[in-house]
Amino acid sequence: MAKSLTDHVVIKNSKLAAQWAGKKVPISSIFEAYFDGDVDIPGDIYAFLADRHHFTKHSFTLEHYKYFITKFVPETVSHSKKYDEELVRWHYDRGNDFFAAFLGPRMVYTSGYFLDKNQTLEEGQDQKLDLVCRKLELKPGERFLDIGCGWGTLAMHAAKHYGVDATGITISKNQAEYGNQKIREAGLEGKARILCLDYRDIPRGKWDKISNLEMVEHVGVKNLEPFYDLVRDLLADDGRFLMQWTGLRRSSSQEDLVWGLFMAKYIFAGADASLPVAPMIGYLEKTKWEVHSIENLSPHYRWTIKKWHDNWIENREAVVKSYGERWYRIWHVFLAWAVTVADQGTAACFQCVFNKNLNGFDRDQYIGSRYELGERSELPNRSEKSGKKPTQPVIEAEE
Repeated sequence: MAKSLTDHVVIKNSKLAAQWAGKKVPISSIFEAYFDGDVDIPGDIYAFLADRHHFTKHSFTLEHYKYFITKFVPETVSHSKKYDEELVRWHYDRGNDFFAAFLGPRMVYTSGYFLDKNQTLEEGQDQKLDLVCRKLELKPGERFLDIGCGWGTLAMHAAKHYGVDATGITISKNQAEYGNQKIREAGLEGKARILCLDYRDIPRGKWDKISNLEMVEHVGVKNLEPFYDLVRDLLADDGRFLMQWTGLRRSSSQEDLVWGLFMAKYIFAGADASLPVAPMIGYLEKTKWEVHSIENLSPHYRWTIKKWHDNWIENREAVVKSYGERWYRIWHVFLAWAVTVADQGTAACFQCVFNKNLNGFDRDQYIGSRYELGERSELPNRSEKSGKKPTQPVIEAEE
């Protein structure tokens, strides 16, 4: 039996009900009506998404063209310091409690790494943090730079468990304040710090190891080569650079592009460098980087977002109280749709290790290098045991 739109959606606007009757509706139009309160999706949103091809189409609408011309093109063409600061702070400075509602207590806004699907979000994030440190082979006394550090969790982890001198960089005021407060509470002052500045203003010097997790998308395609030149200049000649990013598959369909435009419009404004592997590696090789390893984290990415979505649903009442029903609905759709497209291969996540492509680089350093995650008892920062429900954040309304 064919499934219909009204099996999943309650249309509250009579004009839309008449307009959509008996037709396949652009999926973006349904979601925008949902954000505006003209329709409800009262049941399981994953069931709606699973059945979507029966009653929706992934076509470009007039709203897509308006957005593309008035917003997307100016954002991607510019990528100036001022414009990037405006776009990033619009997203990341919305409120720490907003992000805590789905990120949970670790406040890590990048893909985790799971040993099995039943592990908690906290276990997955702790394991990802440790995996990054092991791939970089951080050693006591080394200078470690995390560009796009979020709320500073990786910088703190590296300083506490690996003895490095850690510096995190973020353009978000809220993230910097939060990270430095946590550093003080952990007694890591002098060993870790979060600087609030644009990546183009990072103080010149040499770092032994550098990481960049799911921030390069905001750099923009037009600035990729200058960005990689900058990182290369900041890294010691015998150092390592680890980068993790999310991107669309190369053979993108119109469905994939509709998803990408949704992300750009409602979630990550100006983040146009969500590239597949080959073109991203191409930019790195042009700027004289050598690839050591590439790991596909896409399954881990999907499970991370699913666990974020579970948290978001659980915290619905508090989110609506502080930020309103519209913001709750936008992220309800974003997280569920992200899980769906990750499962079908539209979106992917990769973690790569690079070194400078120098004749004199000691490539033998990789022989015997072991960074695999061992038994959980060996992890330096053990999280809650599987099955234990993590404490959810309490969200208070802003004054």
